[in-house]
Amino acid sequence: MNDAEKSIIALSVPTGVGAEIGGYAGDAGFVAREFSKYFKVIVNPNVVNAGILSAVNNNMLYVEGYAFDEFFAGNINLKPIDNKSSDVCFNKIGVILDKSIPDDILNLHLNTIDAMKIVKGYDIPYYEITDEPVGVCLSIDKTGISTGRIENEQTLKRAAKKLVEKGCGALAVVCFFGDECEDINYENGDGVDPIGGIEAVISHYLTKEFMLPCAHSPAFSGLDITFKRVNYKVSSEFISSTYLPCILDGLSIAPSFLKKEENAISRNEVKSLIVPSDALGSKAVLSAVEAGILVCAVNNKTVLSIDCKKLFKNAIMKNVKEFSSYRNCLDFIRERYEKR
Repeated sequence: MNDAEKSIIALSVPTGVGAEIGGYAGDAGFVAREFSKYFKVIVNPNVVNAGILSAVNNNMLYVEGYAFDEFFAGNINLKPIDNKSSDVCFNKIGVILDKSIPDDILNLHLNTIDAMKIVKGYDIPYYEITDEPVGVCLSIDKTGISTGRIENEQTLKRAAKKLVEKGCGALAVVCFFGDECEDINYENGDGVDPIGGIEAVISHYLTKEFMLPCAHSPAFSGLDITFKRVNYKVSSEFISSTYLPCILDGLSIAPSFLKKEENAISRNEVKSLIVPSDALGSKAVLSAVEAGILVCAVNNKTVLSIDCKKLFKNAIMKNVKEFSSYRNCLDFIRERYEKR
C-alpha cells in the first residue's frame, strides 16, 4: 500500500507526567514506529525524541503540544511536507540559542547543527542567540507533574521573529538549564522528567506566537555522557552531550499549520486518538470525543488520575475504548481502520 493512502491516527503521551511508557527518553518510540507501519501517525515530540536518537520517520507527523490541541479543536489543519519530490525537501529550520549557554557548550551545539546539515542534508541556515538570558525556572506541582516558567519570554520572541523574517518555517529552541536538573528517580526509570513540563511551556509559547512547528532541547553546564549503567528508559539521554539532534530530525519533516487548505489534513480525517488511560483530561482528548473521534485509552500509568469513569458519562462512552496494551490497541484499529 502506498504510504499516502494510509489511514491517519494520532498517538500522544503527555510530557512531564511520568508515563510508564513514553515518560522518559524516546521510550515510546518503538510503539510509534510499530503503528506507523500501518497508519500515518500524528505524534507529539515527547513520543519520539531521544537525545541524539529519534524514532520519527516519514509516516509520522511531528506536532508540538499546543498545535496538537489546536488541531483537535478544529482550529488548524496540517500540511505535510512534500518529501516525495525528486529533490530532497526539508523545512528551513532556525535555531534559537539562550544567551546564558556557556561558550564551550554553545560551540558543542553549533557543531551539532553543522553535523546535522552535512550528514543529513537538513536546511538549517540561521541561528540567533537571544539578546538576554531566557531564565528557566523548574518546579513540580502538588500532583507530581513537571512544570515551570520562563522569566524572559520576550527575548525568545525577539530571536524567533528575526528567524521568521529570514524565512525559517520551523523553530528549534535551546535554553540553558545549568546543572540543577538531576533526579535519581527519573534516572532509575521511576519518576517524572524534571524538565519535561517547562520544555512544553517554551514550545507552546513560541508555537502560539508564530504558528510554526517548534520543539525544545535543553543545554546543561556539563556533559551528560556516563560510563555507568542507567535504566534503559533513559539510556538515550546518557550517550550524548547534546539533545539537539532529535528535535532537528522531527522539525525537518514537521507539517505546517494552516487555517484552511484544500489539500491539508483536518481532524475529520483522523480515525483514532491514542492516549494513556489515566490522562484523558487534555484539550485534545475532550475535543476528539466531542468531534466523534474514537479515543483509545491504553493502560499506561502516569501520575494523573483522569480516567473514563471520572470524565465521561455513559452517553458518550461509545467514543472511548479501553485497552490493556498498545499491542491490543494496534490489533483493534488495524482490524477497524487499516486500508488493505
